[in-house]
Amino acid sequence: MRNRPYDLPPLDLIEGFETAARNLSFTKAGAELHLTQSAVSRQIKSLEEWLGVPLFERHPRTLVLTRHGETLYKAVPGILRTIEDVARKIRDEQQLRTLTVTTTASFASLWLIPRLSHYTREHPQLDVRISTTSKMVDLERSNVEIAIRYTSGMPDGNARKLFEEEVFPVCAPQLLTDPEKPLAVPADLRNHVLLHYDDPASRIPWLDWPTWLESVGLQELRAAGSVRFNQYDQVVVAAASGQGIALGRSPLLKHMLQDGRLVAPFTDKSAAQRAYYVLTSSTATSNSDVAEFVDWLFREADQQTLAQERVSTNSRAKRTGKRR
Repeated sequence: MRNRPYDLPPLDLIEGFETAARNLSFTKAGAELHLTQSAVSRQIKSLEEWLGVPLFERHPRTLVLTRHGETLYKAVPGILRTIEDVARKIRDEQQLRTLTVTTTASFASLWLIPRLSHYTREHPQLDVRISTTSKMVDLERSNVEIAIRYTSGMPDGNARKLFEEEVFPVCAPQLLTDPEKPLAVPADLRNHVLLHYDDPASRIPWLDWPTWLESVGLQELRAAGSVRFNQYDQVVVAAASGQGIALGRSPLLKHMLQDGRLVAPFTDKSAAQRAYYVLTSSTATSNSDVAEFVDWLFREADQQTLAQERVSTNSRAKRTGKRR
């Protein structure tokens, strides 16, 4: 006969005992377990024979746990809860679905992540994985279902334009209150430090200060200083902390402009030569998780557009009121 690794009674007998001990009634235990009273009684009898000791004193109208029954009952609920927790975890892991989204670090940190909790709360069984890279991922040869890319022209494959982009100076609000360093018109930039996005691996001319200054006729302007960063989100952190003036990007920084962490000192804006596109793999077109996430992205973009229009309308109304 093969040795068993654990010398244990059958689990159904343990479960029957726990239920009977908790209720001190075979009848109530049977109702809870969807068994007859006699079936529970047989389970307890089998467990007592297996252990070699009685577990209950049986009286006409009640049950009383014996000393051995009390000892067993103290241990059993914790053991059953441990088994239940492990089984639930395994079952939940099987039910959890994954969705991998790739995008740039700046888009993830400045636009996607601040909104992502709205989506994950509504989809608790979906494990959303954000992978940041500046490289173009081949969706047909990877485990990535969705890519959000900043590019010129419509990409090949299943692609939709999410939104376009405008570029304009932004800074912390406290920089507008220094009378010694005015910031009322673009020419006033000479009084301030300019924060540069300087990543040779992804050269973007319209996010470069010389290009923007040339667009407003200030190509000869010399700023008070400059600091360079190779990640755009670092530029934004520096601007929000009052370290200088950065070139802002309308979709990425809208929430920071709305909550007052950043302000746009001028109305001058320039259009970027790229836009944001959502791409999906050909195998993901029938995936409902992919479709729902993409729809959510576009709803968020639409809400942002409406919010921008409301802000613009309010600003125009205020300016008109002042002129009156």
